[in-house]
Amino acid sequence: MAVTYPRKLVNNMGPRQVMAEVVKERKVQMLFLNSYRFNEQRSCQELTVLIEALDGQPRDLCRELSHHISDEARHAVWLTDLLCDLGEEIGNPPTGSYIDELNRLFDKSGDQIQQEDGLIAVLASINSTEKRGCQAFSAHIHALRHAPATEENIRIRETLEKILPEEATHVSWGSRWLGKIASRSAEHRARVNAAKNKYSLIEHAAFEAGMDITAGAELRRLANLVEISNTLPVWERPAYLMERLPQALLAPDLQKTRFLAAQRVWQDKPEKLVEQFIPMFLSGLQHLRPSVATGN
Repeated sequence: MAVTYPRKLVNNMGPRQVMAEVVKERKVQMLFLNSYRFNEQRSCQELTVLIEALDGQPRDLCRELSHHISDEARHAVWLTDLLCDLGEEIGNPPTGSYIDELNRLFDKSGDQIQQEDGLIAVLASINSTEKRGCQAFSAHIHALRHAPATEENIRIRETLEKILPEEATHVSWGSRWLGKIASRSAEHRARVNAAKNKYSLIEHAAFEAGMDITAGAELRRLANLVEISNTLPVWERPAYLMERLPQALLAPDLQKTRFLAAQRVWQDKPEKLVEQFIPMFLSGLQHLRPSVATGN
């Protein structure tokens, strides 16, 4: 069975490089922590809907998912307590969330989850998002171990260190279920590998949408859409693209994020708007996808 890993961002920065910068700016780190909190909290809702759709079958999977919800709720509590103790806000993210973007990109072909292909799709999507969670928490912990050992940084690191092993368990049980299905036949293995590839692309597109605010991000979103659509049957591709094309090109959530980021820089350190933010924004023009930007 193929093994998929989260991809790097458009600027080829790895998670450890990103987090090394995040922990240097307290406000940015708090935004990341609140995003973690929100995603853990929201996933409880998403997983509950999934269990209800399964309607008790397969029984062992429903049991695994119940434990998963319990873990996610506990993580949300730990992160909420952490942010409250640090005097930080715990409101909803001001722009679209990672989970909202995932739901927008899903093609809904896995809605009939009691059918085998639907079940494979659900397991592959959960597996890809849990891998991203492990990657993010691991990179954040690594960055904090190399950051100044302030009381606050130690408290944050210890909280994330409690969460990470349970996130790894979520990846493990998902991989086990996918492996069990793949072992039934060569056809099953091919279907599992195809689903893992498809939902890895969707997960990457959702994650990049929340991280990439630089110039040309709209075109990169379009390229991601095309890449995802290529995993669908030919007759489903036009409808998938046309439904999501306006959101990708107009991207109101992206424009709002850009504005809030520039405003935050201006309010905190005005000189950095010209020295750092604008060059960072324009750097996105160096990473336009050739297939979209030039038509090659």
